[in-house]
This record gives sequence, structure tokens and C-alpha cells, in this order.
Amino acid sequence: MSNRFRMSTALDVDDLLMECIPYAIRLANEKYRFDPPITIYEVDHWGKLGTRADVIFEFFEDPEFFRNQPVIAGAKEFVQKLSKMTDVFISTSIPPKFMGIRAERIMKEFPEIPPEHIYMGSRKDKLNVDILFDDGMHNVFKSNAAYPILMRRPWNQSATGMLAVNNYEEFLKLVEVITTSYSYVEGTAEKPEIVVLVGPSGSGKTKVAKKLLEKVDQFQKLVSYTTQDPTARKENDWYTYISKQQFFEMLDEGSLFESTMYAGHGFGSKKEDVEKILADGKIVLATMDICGAMALKTNFKNVATVYIKRDRRMLLTSILDKNCTNEDKVNRIISIDHEKRNEEICDYVVRNNGYDETADTIIKLLKL
Repeated sequence: MSNRFRMSTALDVDDLLMECIPYAIRLANEKYRFDPPITIYEVDHWGKLGTRADVIFEFFEDPEFFRNQPVIAGAKEFVQKLSKMTDVFISTSIPPKFMGIRAERIMKEFPEIPPEHIYMGSRKDKLNVDILFDDGMHNVFKSNAAYPILMRRPWNQSATGMLAVNNYEEFLKLVEVITTSYSYVEGTAEKPEIVVLVGPSGSGKTKVAKKLLEKVDQFQKLVSYTTQDPTARKENDWYTYISKQQFFEMLDEGSLFESTMYAGHGFGSKKEDVEKILADGKIVLATMDICGAMALKTNFKNVATVYIKRDRRMLLTSILDKNCTNEDKVNRIISIDHEKRNEEICDYVVRNNGYDETADTIIKLLKL
């Protein structure tokens, strides 16, 4: 295929290809010997927080910091793979006085990226590319890219509904889905081993899932882990509730194969839980955001994603009726428009005109 038909991808640098905040935290702990040491989870928003973690900003004024930023493990291999799939550009925000250092590091560490593909500046919304990959929530929100994608980090945990991934593998899977117009081909594909219901808050995906469990004996729900207050959900049996500390510990030890922050709450699933359901000869039924769905597609075969679409008025009514804080409701409402991109990359789109009818439509589509 001619290169003129290839999609284009713009990559951020700090905390996407090279360590920034984790590196600054290590330097701060070494210099000031904090007890207990500062952890990355203390940086839960970008910018100064009014906490001891603000000390990291002093390192962002030192040219040696940018000369010595470690390349993130797997970043070089990631860029090599991505370069075979799309045209790769760099979009990095860095003070002008350090731009020369940044350009030299990029050209040295990532020779696959042509020097003329390196763009520097904070106005990433002016970049005309198909895909933007960034850990800055503000850059993803404002991007004019067809597919702005967020790399999940502790400082963007309030982001809700947008395309997001946890690692390079999930991003490459998402790019594969986007660039090949991947679809779960009815009538030719094997019966799905995993079915994931995706949709905005208020779409009714959990209630649809309950109907599917009632109608198809072979389905078994995947129980996930969340930090959300149990009293905020009616469907308590779909989740195991844990503290944020427990959630972060599970992340650090790698026991969650997928995780996301939705409306400020942590959600995640264990690979062993999925494998146990499959070993029992059951079909895994899960409700997740698009981030979790891509994680499943990355880790397992025969995964069908079903986007649950619903009238906007019904979405808003359902969100407003939820037993959660006003801030939580606002985050969920804001996310509705971002969810539209998720609809484009799911294997099926089913309109929720009633839980029974929607479940029957899914059963028919998947030939279950």
C-alpha cells in the first residue's frame, strides 16, 4: 500500500517515551530522603498540588534532567512496531531553552522517526494527524485528531469516557482495530469466548448484561474490582470493592491485566479470573469501558465488543438518578460525547430500546 494511504500518529515524549515524573520523583527522594518516599500515586493531577510532591518541579528547570531522562522500557520496540503500521510524528511540549536537547535525544533514541517529523510546542490541538497518543488529559480533550488516545497515568485518573490504554500493547491493538476497520464478522467468526459490553454511563449495559445471563446459560459474568463506594451502585454483585491503596498495590504487583479510572474511581480485572471462566467452558461476559475492552482484545482471542447505544435524554436521566456525588455526575455527563469515538471501533453497535429487546438482539448477532 502506498504511504499516502497510511494513517499518521503523533506521540508525546514525557511519560510516554521517556520517563519524566517517575524520574523526577526518584531524584527528589534521593536528594531529600523523604520518609516515607514520595510515590507516583501522590501526583494525582498535573501541576502543582500544594503537597510535598511539588518538589519535582525544580528538576524541570535543569538541562541535565532532559539530557538524562531514561527511555521507558519497551519504548524503542514500540516505536519500531508502530512505524510499520502508521507514519509516526513527535509532538512534545518543552520549554524553548531545552528544545535542542530534546531533539537530540529523540533522534538518537528513536532513529525510525525522521527529524522533519519532530514538532515542539504546547499547541497540540493545531497538529493535523489521525491519531494522537498522549498522557496529558488536556491535550487529548482539545485534540483535533480523529482518534485522540490517552495513556493512563495517575495524574489523568479523572478522565472519563475517552479512548484510553494502559500500555503500548493495548495501544498497538487499538491502532490495529482503527487502521484495519476490524470487525467481528457475523457468520464466519468462531463463537466468541468473551463478550464485552461497552457504552457511556447510563447506557444500561449492566442491566443488559443481567438479561443476557438470564437468557444464555453459557454466560458467566466477570467480577471486577473497584474503589467506588459500594453504596453508589445497585449492581454490587458485579464488583469486589477494595480501597484505593489496595488498588494501587494490585497495580504495582501486576495482578490486574486491565485497569482504568472512571469518574475518579479505579476499576480493574484479573487475568486469572477470565482464565478460570474459560477453563470451565463458559463464555465470559464483562461490562467495561473501551480501555478494558482493548486490554481483553490484547490478552485473549475471540473477544467480541458490543457498544450499547442509548438516546441522550435517557443517558442524562439515568446519570442524574445515580446515587453518587454531583462531581461524579458531571464527569459522567461530560464523557458522553467522548464515548462516540468508542462506538466506531466496537465490533457491534446495539441500540438500547429496552433491556430484554437489547439482550435478544445481541444473542441473535452473536448467534448464541
